[in-house]
Amino acid sequence: MQGAAPQSTKPLPTRTDALVFAVKASLFRLDRARRDLTGREAVRFRASAALAESPVVAECKTRLWTEANDAERPLLVGKIHNLRVALRRIDGVEIPAGRIFSFWAHVGRPTRRRGFVAGRELREGCVIPSVGGGLCQLSNALYDAALKAGFEIVERHAHTQVIPGSLAEVGRDATVFWNYVDLRFRSPAAFRIDADMDAEHLVIRFRALTAKQAEIAALPAVKAKGGKGPNNCLSCNVVQCFRHVAPAAKDAGETAFLLDGFVPEFDGFVKSTRRAADHLFIPLDGRRFKRANYAWNTEGFATVGTSTSATLLRSWKSRRLADQGSARQRSLLETAARLAESYARRLPPGATHVVVAQNLLPHLWRAGHLKGRSFDVLMTALPMAELHTRLDSAAVRHPESTTLADFRADPALVAAEAAALERARKIVTAHGEIAALFPLKSVKLDWFMPKVEARLESVAADRPRIVFPAATLARKGAHELRAALRGLDVTLVIAGGEHEGAEFWRGLDVERRRLGPDLFAGASLVVLPALVEHAPRALLRALAAGIPVVATRECGLARMAGLRLVPAGDAATLRAAILIALHGDPRPMARAA
Repeated sequence: MQGAAPQSTKPLPTRTDALVFAVKASLFRLDRARRDLTGREAVRFRASAALAESPVVAECKTRLWTEANDAERPLLVGKIHNLRVALRRIDGVEIPAGRIFSFWAHVGRPTRRRGFVAGRELREGCVIPSVGGGLCQLSNALYDAALKAGFEIVERHAHTQVIPGSLAEVGRDATVFWNYVDLRFRSPAAFRIDADMDAEHLVIRFRALTAKQAEIAALPAVKAKGGKGPNNCLSCNVVQCFRHVAPAAKDAGETAFLLDGFVPEFDGFVKSTRRAADHLFIPLDGRRFKRANYAWNTEGFATVGTSTSATLLRSWKSRRLADQGSARQRSLLETAARLAESYARRLPPGATHVVVAQNLLPHLWRAGHLKGRSFDVLMTALPMAELHTRLDSAAVRHPESTTLADFRADPALVAAEAAALERARKIVTAHGEIAALFPLKSVKLDWFMPKVEARLESVAADRPRIVFPAATLARKGAHELRAALRGLDVTLVIAGGEHEGAEFWRGLDVERRRLGPDLFAGASLVVLPALVEHAPRALLRALAAGIPVVATRECGLARMAGLRLVPAGDAATLRAAILIALHGDPRPMARAA
């Protein structure tokens, strides 16, 4: 019968029992604090990279989702969040030879103020909601790995009851309770702890310079008492118990969309995939404040969060910087990190899946906010590692360029992005070159074609007008275009600053315009032989207006009417494609005397 207590001789816990337990626990904590202060064994060691490449001497891998009952999902979600918070204090820690590792010295007291939430805690034979609950999965894994590595176990406490699916079933569990029930061990050799979570598993690895110290045979399984696991406050239906919690509505999990600058292709993707329980995070409400660069569709989400202060600070910094160069790139990385952290502080524990903008990805990864979650990446640019490779190659071909080597991201950030992209479930992009880098998991979107007026009539019929819709930069193919146009009787229209030198276009008939509505007025052809191009909006606009386009595959466009694709870095082929597009003949068109 609903609400009926199970047959048991054990009395239900009362609030008085809970108060007595709290008083006893406080006394035990004071005594432990006194002993730690005098003994100085519970020391927190710092993360380091000294042993990062050392051999793995032990590993423990355990499942995160161990319950099939939907009613118990909230406590599992809380547990995974608590593990995520704790792993930031454990991952990368290196313990010197002969020193004692203490679980609580590293994790610290689990409080809401420090980011912990209600999770699963085994107490007096029941699984109850408790702030910091679920950390025993981490202590179990650490203990299991310590046994496999042959470490000396200084302190360990077994659970009073076995939870099915846990390491307690094979006698390799180690319960912890702040701060007097601890897990402590040491090794005669220095070792490192790598602590990670993917969407399904917690993985603990120990690394050390010495060979594996011992082979510990698996211990015999221990049967759970009573033939089943303990009662759970979310599913036991014992409503008379003061700890009883009404089960939450069935939920298949929530998704959080962490977005930055507006991208029309991604706006359509988000709208088509979001559900009513999902969360949206955007820099600011662009539609409300009439800011087209943040004009995301905000309808249909459970919550919408903004980071107005971080966005305004980024805008202020951006206005003070040049439109190109290393200072701007560094600023973009710094402000992306600030925005990512702003989102992460408010990311609900129930958001078990994340859809994240690429520029926020490495920062969220490094801070551990994606651990225990599945995630998709909205990609608008090449991975930083690939981008560096292409720029380095171009710098060899054009050593005279002042822009190809003006900035490279920090190697640690590049590595973080690469690791996160490898773990990502899907790569969502409209860019063909980016999609080709991830053939097994890319989701290729169609480019958004802008609505434009009919093609403008030529304003100068005396000679063809070729539009280069970019600043004068080597990565945009400026060197190849200059070589291709030498000796041709054309007018070149350029947009943006001339960053390769004031005399770069010497010898050509050049007209300078701004990137705006009038850029393509009178255009015969639009040419962008870019080595790197992440946002070919100008090309899409030209094609929508019926203006022929010559571009490289690096611009990310698929074959379509009016578009001629040429290989990057090949001035001769570019010249032939320009002549064919203008006259249907690749033979040179001499400049009039």
